[in-house]
Amino acid sequence: MGNEQRDKIDCFNCVHFAVTWEPNHPRSCKLFGFKTAQLPSIAVEKSSGAPCSGFERKPDKK
Repeated sequence: MGNEQRDKIDCFNCVHFAVTWEPNHPRSCKLFGFKTAQLPSIAVEKSSGAPCSGFERKPDKK
């Protein structure tokens, strides 16, 4: 996957993204089941070495 695909991984537009109440871990990925201080897609790439494979775009609001 090239840089172009990585740019498209925007956790704020992913159905699995959630915001938590924890000040040290304000973001979470419901698909992979973890909380983090950074965007989950960045944490996934840092730990696995590959871009997030679970990204699913939220449906457009009408």
